[in-house]
This record gives sequence, C-alpha cells and structure tokens, in this order.
Amino acid sequence: MLQPSGDAAVQKIVTLKPYVHITPSAPIDVHTHGGRAKCLQRLIRLGLPVPETVALSFETVHRIAGGQMPNVAGILHEFGADALLSVRPSSEDPDWGGPGAILNIGMNDTRHACLCDTLGEAAATALYLRFIRAYAIHVARLDPDMFEIDGVPDAKALKQALRDYEDETDEPFPQEPARQLEEVLRSMARAWEGTTARLLRQARGAPADAGLGLVVQQMALGVGPEESGSGVMQFIDPATGLPQITGRYRSQSQARDALRSGEGALYLTKDKRGKSLEELLPDCFEALIRHGALCREKLREEMQLEFTIEAGKLKVIDALRVQRSSRAAVRIAVSLAEDGIIPESEAILRIAPRALTELLHPQINPSAKRDVVARGIAASPGAARGKIVFSATVAQASASRDEPCILLRRETTPEDIRGMHAAVGILTERGGMTSHAAVIARGLGLPCVVGASEVSISSRKKTLTTPDGRVFKEGDEITIDGGTGQVLAGSVEMLEPALDDAFQKLLSWADAVRDIGIRANADSPAEARLARSFEAQGIGLCRTEHMFFEEDRLTVMREMIFADAPEDRQATLDQLLPMQRRDFVELFEIMQGLPVCIRLFDPPLHEFLPSDRDAMRGLAESLDLPIAKVTRRVEQLSEFNPMLGMRGVRLGITVPEIYDMQARAIFEATVEASRRGDPVVPEIMIPLVSANREVELVKTRIDAVAAAVRNERGADFDYRLGVMAETPRACLRADEIAQHSAFMSFGTNDLTQMTYGLSRDDAGRFMSEYVNQGVFREDPFHVLDTEGVGELLQLGAGRARATAPAIVLSICGEHGGNTESISFCRDAGFDYVSCSPFRVPVVRLAAAHLALTRPKAGK
Repeated sequence: MLQPSGDAAVQKIVTLKPYVHITPSAPIDVHTHGGRAKCLQRLIRLGLPVPETVALSFETVHRIAGGQMPNVAGILHEFGADALLSVRPSSEDPDWGGPGAILNIGMNDTRHACLCDTLGEAAATALYLRFIRAYAIHVARLDPDMFEIDGVPDAKALKQALRDYEDETDEPFPQEPARQLEEVLRSMARAWEGTTARLLRQARGAPADAGLGLVVQQMALGVGPEESGSGVMQFIDPATGLPQITGRYRSQSQARDALRSGEGALYLTKDKRGKSLEELLPDCFEALIRHGALCREKLREEMQLEFTIEAGKLKVIDALRVQRSSRAAVRIAVSLAEDGIIPESEAILRIAPRALTELLHPQINPSAKRDVVARGIAASPGAARGKIVFSATVAQASASRDEPCILLRRETTPEDIRGMHAAVGILTERGGMTSHAAVIARGLGLPCVVGASEVSISSRKKTLTTPDGRVFKEGDEITIDGGTGQVLAGSVEMLEPALDDAFQKLLSWADAVRDIGIRANADSPAEARLARSFEAQGIGLCRTEHMFFEEDRLTVMREMIFADAPEDRQATLDQLLPMQRRDFVELFEIMQGLPVCIRLFDPPLHEFLPSDRDAMRGLAESLDLPIAKVTRRVEQLSEFNPMLGMRGVRLGITVPEIYDMQARAIFEATVEASRRGDPVVPEIMIPLVSANREVELVKTRIDAVAAAVRNERGADFDYRLGVMAETPRACLRADEIAQHSAFMSFGTNDLTQMTYGLSRDDAGRFMSEYVNQGVFREDPFHVLDTEGVGELLQLGAGRARATAPAIVLSICGEHGGNTESISFCRDAGFDYVSCSPFRVPVVRLAAAHLALTRPKAGK
C-alpha cells in the first residue's frame, strides 16, 4: 500500500507493489527499476557478495514525488532491526544522472552509542556526522557551509552539528529511522522531477518523462576492530583502455590517521610506495580480481567495483561501467570482441562515430583550466595552441622558425592557402560551416573556429579584441578548440592523438559490413597520403585551383590573366603544364590505382588578383605593367556576385585554354604514372554545370586533347568524364546531362547556397538564431536539408539513372562527411560519399552503423 503523507482526507491511497527485494528471480527490469537495480541483480546472480537490497520502481518514485509514500516500515522490515541503509538513484541510463546517494540512514543517538561500544567513538562519530551533513544539505536543504567538518570528528563536533540543525529547522534532528528514510525518499524523488534536473538530463539525451528508480541497500560499513576499509577497483586504464588495476582502498586505520594528516588511500597493488590491499588482505584482493573478470565476461563490459571489507569479509556494494575516454572505449570494445565476449558487430555499434574525432586530433586535456575569451562555430575538430598571426606571410615565417601559430583573419580567401598550411589552427570572425576557412581546414586536418562574430580581428592593427575587452596582439598565445568553438587565452595542456591497432581493427570490421563507398577530398599530395592512411577508396574531389596558389605558380597564373590574346594565354599556360603534370603524377602514384576524380578549374579569376592598392602596385612591378592596367583588369574581372558569375564551366567555355592545359596535364600524367605502376583511369569532373550543351562543348575539346596525347605518347589510356551538379537546374535536367557523363557528383555546398539563396559565408551571422527559433531544424550547411536540397538530389539521381542506369552517383560537398547525411545518400542509392580526409574514419564507422541497424532489402 502507498501511504498518504499530509492531510489524509485529501490524499488518495493507491494499491501497488511499491518495492521489490532484489533476488536472482525478482521481477527487476532496467525499464521499470533502472540500470543500477538491474546491475545489482546480475551481481547477485553471479554470486557476488552484495548486501541486502530493495528496489523501488519508476512508478513508485513518481508517486512519492506526488505525495504518496510507500510502506516505509515494510521496507525497513526487509533489513531487520538496527540496520543502517543507503539510498542510491537508479535511472534507465546512468549517463542521465540523478540525485546523489545518501548513506547511513538509521543513524541516531541510540545507534551512535551502540556503535561507540563496538567500533570505537571516533568511527561511530564520523559515521553520524556524515549522515547529519548529507541529510541537512540534501533533505533539509540547509547551507552546506554550516555543516563542514573541520578537524577531527569528535563529540564536540557532533554536538555542534546537532545544535546547528535544530537552530536552522526549529526541530531536533530526526531520530526515527522510518522518518529519516521517508524524507530521504521524498527528497530524491522530488529532486528528479524538478525543472532543473529535467532540463539537465534532457541535455544528456533523456526523454522528458524519463523515470527514476531508487535502491535501498543495507550499509556495509567497512569499519571494525579487525582490518576493515572501503574502496573501488577497476581493471583497465580509463584513458587508454589497456589492462591495469587502478582505484583506491582506504583502510579504517589509515582513515583515522588521514583525518589528522590530510592524506588518504592505501594502494591496491604491491608497490614501493607503501602497504597495499594486496599485502594486507590477499584473499580479498584475489576475490576482487575474480569478481572483475566474471563481470567482464558475464556483463560483457569493463566494470568498476565498489566494495567494503569488514573484519576481513568482502562486500560488493555496486558495480558501474568504467568511465572512459574515446580511445579507451575503442580498445575495450575491440578487446571484448577479440576475446569472444561480444560479436564484432556489437563492438562496431558500441562506438559512436563522432567519438573517433578524439582519436584523430589533439584535444585539450579535460583536467586543464579553460579561460574562455570567445566562442564561434566549431568548424574543424581538434585543438591547437600557438602565437597569433594576422597574415599568411607571417604564418609562413613562424613555421620556418618551428613556432606554432594560429592564423587570424576576418575571413580567409584562396590567397591565404599558404598561411593556412603553415598554421596549426585558424580563427575567423566571419563564415560558417562551409566557408572557405572551414572547408580548407577540414581538408588539412587543422582545428578551426569560424564565425566568432563577437570578437574584432584587425589585420591592420594586428589585434584581437574579445567581448570582455581584452586585447591580444600579434605574438600573444591563444588556444582554439575546433570541437567546441571555444577560444581560450594562453597555451592550454593538450592530449595527443592516438591511432593504434585497436582503432585500425575496429575500422577494418566496419569496412567489412558497410555498403556505401567512401572517398576523400584531397587537393595536394599530403592530403592524398592522409586519405590513403585512413583507407579512403579513392579521391572523390581534387580541387585543382588550390595548386595554383603556390608562389611560383601564382605569378604565372597572373601573367595568364593579363594576357590579351589566346596565343599569349597559351604561352603562359604552357609554363603551368609541367607543374600540373607533376601534381597529378604524384597523386596517381600515391593512390596506387585507386580512382582519382579531378575537378577542372572552378573559381572566378579575380580570386588570383590582389584587392588593395599596395598589393596591386607590387603586382604591377612584378609583371612590369603600368598600375593603371592592373587596376583596370581587376575592375574588369570584379563581379557583383562572383560565386554566381564567371566561374566553373562558364570559364572553361569562354577561356578554353585553361581546361585544355589541365586535360593535357592529366592525360600525360596518366601515361607516365601507368608506366611506373598501377594502371590509372582518371576521372575528370566539369564544375557548375547547368546545361547539357556545356558538357558537349567541354567534352569535345577534352576528347581532342586525349587523342592528341595518345598520338604523341604512343600510349593508349582510358578516362571517365563526369559533371559536378551543384545548381538546381543541373538536378532538374540531369536526364539530359547524364547522356554524356560517366558519373555525376553532387556538390551540396553550392547546391544548398543556390537552393536557399543564402551565402554560406554570411549564414553564420544569423543561423544560430534561425535554428533556435525553429526556422531551420539544423544549419543546412552543416546537416543536409533532406527535404529541400534532398528532394533535388533525389530528382537528379532518379532522372540521371533513368537515362544512364550505370552512371555513378555521389556527393562531394562537406555534407559527405556528416554522419546524419550518409543515411540519406545510402537510401537514395548513391554509390559513394566523399569527404575531408580526417572525416574518412568517422564516415567509415557511421556507414557500418547504418548497414547493421538498417540493412538493405535482400541483405
């Protein structure tokens, strides 16, 4: 029976089974009584020495919060007279949290006197004082400072605590165990259902109506005249996952001394540092080792055992899943699978794909102090620390001196590429998830924070001004966290990445089950090597324009821009040809026969020209041209909206010499690389296509170049020509475009921009507000918009396949590395996704999760 508290006339008595004594066969379920209750039952079934325990169900606790109290006298009867009890929370998922445990319930003046005779006054008084403090703070909600235990817990301190309680509550400290237990249960139940607790657990992934169970357990005190104490033991290193006995044991005699010395725990294992549990009580130590191994085998998890020893008798009072880092989680899952305790498929599913990010990049040590001075958008994971610099030139100079630096820009441009390569991290005032800085940083594996709109970055003054008024100058040290978007003052302690054998083994299992291909976006040999090291199945996007920003090539590129006649342009492009050929040969050799998809030149030409007067003057001097001509050409190439202007295939058709040079470089590199090693079949991608005629015009010229190279080199080769569909019209007319295309790769960055009519570089200024107010569920540049943009992708894919059933479909925008977007691509029948190299492992694991949890028909 549930007994009403308060006015019986208005309280309703409800008949239920409010509590269950935990036995091997008791009706305990994680969904009705919580994870802790179920775990204790499993320990009992395994024969571990668990104290008597009673479990209260979610429904009972909910009713307690509403004022309906179970038969507390009946609960106490389960434990016998004079038992001291503890109450602990038991939620469905331990990560959801819950109110703190309260120990020593039932302690009162009479029980204190009895324990003084059996345990000694010091031990008994310490137990009583701890209970008074916990009850005062968590049940009576009194000021914690008033009940701090200063010095030795003696009779004087006990008397003062009881007096303070009475002064604050106007009643003596409760002496009846039934009332103590009733108030503890009510306090914990109401704490769980409070607004603050509900919001906290929802932030951890709990549903709003998540229930809480409570477990009432007989105290195993760990005190007595013989060797007694308490401790915790676990059997792996929580940072690495490697086997290692860690934890602590506090002997009762040690605890008495520690009250005076300020020191504490004994060691678990034999050690030169002093006595240990292994030496004091070898039988108990060996029993704990056995219990840990049994839990690992039967509970299929690495567990931490909480135990007490009383007069040499061991009690296990709880077992918790060991808290662990992501790298430890991977090693534990792999180890359990290798030992046959869990199947490989379960090991895969135990690791959240995003967790791999911590293994791939340096991270800020969780124990390090964080002085957060600003926040932005977490655009590229990992953390970096270094001196701040405000230009690519200074970044390169820093790198030459082996001085780590963070490159600060209002927003980056292609001219900053060399500085981005030299820096260890990037911070921008503007931009979003698909801004230039974010995309390049992810490709390079650089930590990056963009859209830090509350800071002011002045390249002219060389200062960073934060929202609280602090000013950082060039050379000052900061730390950025690309996983959280935080900017921190000073140099903060780091943890280095670790790609160990367990990491490789887990991903090999993932590859065996996933059913969608995964390539990498790679613009340089270094990125290609990285893609190979992460076992990408090829390069899905090589942006050739980034190759032109090297110092020796940029000058030639600018000469080409200033050439007036086609033959003059061709003469300068002839200088770039061997450079491009070397790039492609190296890419092909690194990829060793794997597919390499090369996107032809895409950006508008003005990106290769300076924008300020001083830089224009320097360019005029280097080209030996009048500054008026330089200024005039810059003005001629400027556009109101360059991203929708003269770029991509439009540039290839109006200035065809550029694509001719690139096609020749690709084909000559194909011949050379194929002679040296694996045969190469390059994939050439035409960017920003909107009409079938564009493909026809470019294809005609590329076919002609291919024929010329075959004749000149006396070698035959194959190649595949495809398009990058990044305009809505390309999706709508995909059936026509597919006629001349071996593949169609959807560029979701630009496609999202054009579908929304929204600049990805400016979206960061208001996107968080739009998401907060429910205009968009997520930032569409971060998570693929499966309704709007997704419908265009499905239309394009369906129409392309209707014309060309064998056409290869993929996405190569940044969405390709987003775990939520892979599900859409897989369902839409895409052959592969392509993403930044550092996202490849994450995507490999995410694809395996989908294959295991949502297998395709017939598999």
